[in-house]
Amino acid sequence: MSFLEISDLKVHFSNRGSLFSKKGPPIKAVDGIQFSLEQGQTYGLVGESGSGKTTTGRAIIGLNAITSGSVLFQGQQLAAGGLRSHAGFRRDIQMIFQDPYSSLNPKKRVLDIIAEPLRNFEKQSAGEEKRSVQQLLEQVGLSPESIYKYPHEFSGGQRQRIGIARAIALKPKLIIADEPVSALDVSVQAQVLNFMQDIQKELNLTYLIISHDLGIIRHMCDHIGIMYKGRYVERGTTADIFNQPQHIYTKRLISAIPDIDPTKREEKHSFRKAVKVEYEQAYENYFDEDGLAYPLKPVSETHFVALPGRG
Repeated sequence: MSFLEISDLKVHFSNRGSLFSKKGPPIKAVDGIQFSLEQGQTYGLVGESGSGKTTTGRAIIGLNAITSGSVLFQGQQLAAGGLRSHAGFRRDIQMIFQDPYSSLNPKKRVLDIIAEPLRNFEKQSAGEEKRSVQQLLEQVGLSPESIYKYPHEFSGGQRQRIGIARAIALKPKLIIADEPVSALDVSVQAQVLNFMQDIQKELNLTYLIISHDLGIIRHMCDHIGIMYKGRYVERGTTADIFNQPQHIYTKRLISAIPDIDPTKREEKHSFRKAVKVEYEQAYENYFDEDGLAYPLKPVSETHFVALPGRG
């Protein structure tokens, strides 16, 4: 059994309408996705805004109610019984949020921000708590003397490290990182991502990384799921997705990645041109009459794509 196993996950929201419109059909934010993840691996969920990737992460950790489907974490069912069933797993599953500026309470000192999960799950004296927080700050590359500072006294990259320190305070097994570097300058993004990889090896962490940036996903992930309107269009290993993309949506995402290698610019330009032509001439071959992805079918043992008539 896999460390994390998601089966036919659905998260639907009620469409209550408005004062001038009737109640509509439910909004299918996530509509039947599945994947598995082994301990120590990194899985990437990719898609544009509204694709359902963030809703998926929030459903796993318990911030969104699951309509149906199965979420097995170390063999334990998290989906059954609503959000209350997640309480016992809070320390093992933590989240790194997108914006380091809004995810940290500006009125609290770093000591209180990082110590909050410790106070919820562990009984420590004030001295023990202080030492724990200082050790965590050192672990993420910040001065232990920073415990009495406030978030506004740090740069964006430093704030995200504080968020990471808070996430690893309870020594979790799974971390869900929702756009962990999108709010940071490009020059800082690589530093934070490399640090996340270092700490993953040190603590044997498992990551679920949510991003719209395929470049980041390629750098970080072992397996990738490409989402569009709540469904997968393609999923597979990183090599499957980047070396043999099958779906036009995946190809368009890859074609949008900047290529800084001057020797490959002509090749990338030809690829973008071919993708544009294919998208304009054969879009209807990739989606059903409602503009939704078809069910996934196998290309190989690890590679699945949402195309009709395959497999």
